Amino acid sequence: MLPFAQTSTAKCYPVRLGCVDVWSTVTGLEPIHQYQHLQRVHVLDLSPDGPALASASGPDVRVDAPDEQGYWRSQSLVQLPKPVDGVLVVPGKRDIPLVTAWAGESVYLLNSRPEEEQEPRVLHSVYGHPVTCVDTSPSRAAMGIKSCGWGMNDGGNKIQVYGLESGQCELTMGNSAGDFTCVNLRDSGPHLLLCGNRDRRVRVFDLRTGSSVLSLYAHHMGVTAVQADDWRIVSGGGEGLVIVWEMRIGAKLWEMHNRHPVRHIRFSSSTLVTANIPDEKSPRGACITDDDLTAHRRYRGLICHYDFSMDSSSQDHILPICRSNYAESSGYNYNIGLSMPYDTLSGP
Repeated sequence: MLPFAQTSTAKCYPVRLGCVDVWSTVTGLEPIHQYQHLQRVHVLDLSPDGPALASASGPDVRVDAPDEQGYWRSQSLVQLPKPVDGVLVVPGKRDIPLVTAWAGESVYLLNSRPEEEQEPRVLHSVYGHPVTCVDTSPSRAAMGIKSCGWGMNDGGNKIQVYGLESGQCELTMGNSAGDFTCVNLRDSGPHLLLCGNRDRRVRVFDLRTGSSVLSLYAHHMGVTAVQADDWRIVSGGGEGLVIVWEMRIGAKLWEMHNRHPVRHIRFSSSTLVTANIPDEKSPRGACITDDDLTAHRRYRGLICHYDFSMDSSSQDHILPICRSNYAESSGYNYNIGLSMPYDTLSGP
């Protein structure tokens, strides 16, 4: 489950059994909106472009947003045929929030008003081929499709890209024996799609041709989370390792390891936030350490915040080998410029 979801003005936390609190990052004194599902909330997503929240409990998907007077209300409550695996609020400014939800082998689009009883629109559904991951941009949805049984004869697991307006599959990419575990469409550069796989590789696809333009051997226990911008890739793995890559040359810039698998990643030009969530929340087995607080701490999740906003004008944090200029020819000073992790030097 997501540890939190956030926009520039709101945060959302799943708290008590089935309860959801929405907080303002401006005031923060008390929740600005509260509601409760009948069962445990296991997935939620807060829109990055406005105040809209989607949450799921079992097969139920609820969408909340402010009305014209600014009061938060339930916009829709839809029950899908199977327990929901994930929800995403589609980015972009819209009068009615558009939400993508996936369950089993089906992906749905939800955009009904509270007063309307509209069936969810099926964007993708192939019997026996589960959806393993989904991401959306304002106009497209990309999803990992697991091939099972006879489907393995078609070349393995795939990523399919759909147009949200047309509802048609525009592109099919990939040919992997491993499951696609994460995909990043909204943050990748123009015409690019980033994805991670259980086969330990991070791949970048060109949406114009459907071909792979970069493949990085990244995590020995499989890739669990990815994000990209114009030239950086950040990937997380099941072994707890976070890696920052330079996309243009395929080089590793920085890495950090924590105990548990990296489930979520969010980075900007100067900061990186990761969530490491254990597979199991309590120690296994009955032994003398079961009641030891130290043992229990090992099974707690961890949210890490890394700050890369050092003053690049200062030479103190730059290695001597990286301070050379083209006028110096002695030794091994070749103007390498390795200021980690973003390679930004203010001058010689």
